[in-house]
Formats: sequence, C-alpha cells, structure tokens
Amino acid sequence: MKTMNFLVAGVGGQGALLVSNILADVGVRAGYDVKKSEVHGMAQRGGDVTTTVRWGDKVYSPLIGPGEADYLLALEKLEALRYLVMLRPGGTAVIGDQSIPPLSVSSGNDVYPDDEQVRRVLSQVTDHYHIIPSVRLAEELGNARMHNLVLLGALSTFLDNVSLDLWLQSIEKQVPARFIESNKRAFQVGREALT
Repeated sequence: MKTMNFLVAGVGGQGALLVSNILADVGVRAGYDVKKSEVHGMAQRGGDVTTTVRWGDKVYSPLIGPGEADYLLALEKLEALRYLVMLRPGGTAVIGDQSIPPLSVSSGNDVYPDDEQVRRVLSQVTDHYHIIPSVRLAEELGNARMHNLVLLGALSTFLDNVSLDLWLQSIEKQVPARFIESNKRAFQVGREALT
C-alpha cells in the first residue's frame, strides 16, 4: 500500500491534537504502520498547531515535505491557506469554515481573505476541497467545540478502506467518557455533510 499522508492544521484550542490522535489510532486499528508528529506554535495563545499522521505498510518517518500530503484537514480557513503548500496537487482538503483573525488582521495591518479568495487559492492546487460549516453543525448539536469531530467525520468519507466501527472505537478510546456519545454524533454529522 502506498503511504497515506495527513496534515491537520488549526489554531490552539480547536482540537487539532485530538483529531490527529484519533487519526493515528484508527490507522493502527486498521493494521497500518503509523507515525505521527506534532508542532505547537504558541498554541495556548492562539498560535498555529499542525500535526502529520502517516499510514502505510512501513513508515520510516512522521514528517512530510511540501506537496506530499494526500489529505489536508484544516480547522480554520486561514490555516488551510497557510498549509496548502503541503498538499499534493489534486489532494483532498477538508476545511472548517471558521475564521479566526490573526493578530496582523485584528491590529489592522492585514485583511482576512473572503470566501471567494479562499476558494480561488485552493483551486490553484486542487479541485477536491470541501469547506464544511463545522461550527454551525456542532452548535446545532449543542457544543461548537465539537467542530473538529465534524470535520474528521467528513474526512473519514474519503477513507473507505477503514470501517465506521474503527472510527467509533477510536473516538471511544480518545475522548473523555462523558463526551463520547456527543462526539460520535458530531462525527456522524460530519460524514453526512458530504453525502
């Protein structure tokens, strides 16, 4: 099997690490060799957080280079643009429609790109991008913080070599007991968002 490369990008507090932990665990449950790497850029202060997860028959390093990610899961639109260089041409991007303006924007030194600009930049690399109203869908379930599981659910629809049961088992393992059922619902809502 060709190695599958995932890049998860977000802002501190959005749940990027939980998503990458579930991705790594699901890969192991599916029988792959898995490697994971995390980068925390002042995450507790709203800085960027990126993780790479790699699945394959034999994976020697958790790191990927520019143009090597098969899947980009971005929890925020600007993070999708920041890390788009990592996505291989024609790769799949699943993006939350949340906008978290960085300091340069909130201080008036820069402008946050509008949706049309975001789509234009994405389409220069791939036609396989999906912007999901993840926060709204999570809010409808009662907790906007679950938007990360909504996005993971959407991503899972592209990995038909992995059964739904494996995803749900991993959520049970990675999420605190009192949040398991609500996170499973968020994951299912994400899967339905692309059908």
